[in-house]
Amino acid sequence: MTLLVTGGAGFIGSNFVLDWLAAADEAIVNLDKLTYAGNVHNLASLQGNQRHIFVHGDIGDTALLGALLAKHRPRAVINFAAESHVDRSILGPGAFIETNIVGTFALLEQIRAYWGSLAQGEKSKFRLLHVSTDEVYGSLGAQDSAFTEEHRYEPNSPYSASKAASDHLVRAYHHTYGLPVLTTHCSNNYGPLHFPEKLIPLMIVNAQAGKPLPVYGDGQQIRDWLYVKDHCSAIRAVLERGQVGETYNVGGWNEKPNLEIVHSVCDLLDELKPRADGVSYRQQITYVTDRPGHDRRYAIDASKIERDLGWKPVETFETGIRKTVQWYLDHPDWVAQVQSGAYREWVATQYGQA
Repeated sequence: MTLLVTGGAGFIGSNFVLDWLAAADEAIVNLDKLTYAGNVHNLASLQGNQRHIFVHGDIGDTALLGALLAKHRPRAVINFAAESHVDRSILGPGAFIETNIVGTFALLEQIRAYWGSLAQGEKSKFRLLHVSTDEVYGSLGAQDSAFTEEHRYEPNSPYSASKAASDHLVRAYHHTYGLPVLTTHCSNNYGPLHFPEKLIPLMIVNAQAGKPLPVYGDGQQIRDWLYVKDHCSAIRAVLERGQVGETYNVGGWNEKPNLEIVHSVCDLLDELKPRADGVSYRQQITYVTDRPGHDRRYAIDASKIERDLGWKPVETFETGIRKTVQWYLDHPDWVAQVQSGAYREWVATQYGQA
């Protein structure tokens, strides 16, 4: 038995692949385009593992997809492949349209053809699990109830709009063609192997480098924070027990403003790796101009997945953030490797010289 995982060298995808191969006997075919955030070094511990088959390629390459499906005959496909950073989508939306919409369409077409060719027993067991985001739901007011699976889509960035479009395609292929799909919407993930353009790893990396810690606007944008390994366990639960055609929201029950997150990171670094001058890393916090259309609040109601599938997160924010900061302190070589010249140039463009 085999799984096909797309985007399995990225942050969430690589954590899923590592966790799956550590806990299950099934092989994984891992297809990744290796853009800036896809990193084969995330998978270095799997070198020589016969159950991990890495393929460098694009979900938009229909010939490659068709060949992989025909050769490896996976019982399920898990689609992590996506352009996923809001800031980058504002600066260059074209790549988000190409990967998240056109790429998902290409993937769906190849899976539909493959699924249609299966014998009835295999066909009934096959699943496509599409990993999406809470950002498709838009922004919440301070007193609004958290996003449920019934919340209407109101995407506000090119990124979230492209993910919303991909969700609609997945839904349409289920209702039109009967393709057995499952969709998950997660809140903000954090943890090991996170490319340091997102808030938490950026703060950890910049703090140690003595650089400013850039905070958008007033820093009071609220997000629900989900430890990545909890997200991976939720995906396993949905794949195993989820009802075909259903959507499951995955959250950490940890709503916190961005500034509080930055303070938590600084305080942990003060404890675990204090500055030589004894001053708190909080002194490096710098407020920068807010990004266009910045959603004020996201919050996930993860009641359905707990009620229907028995899943809930293991980590609190306090335990998860400590593990995350410690991981970055323990892996300076990984951090140095991902900080290419192109990445440094992008950070300078986005946050000034921060």
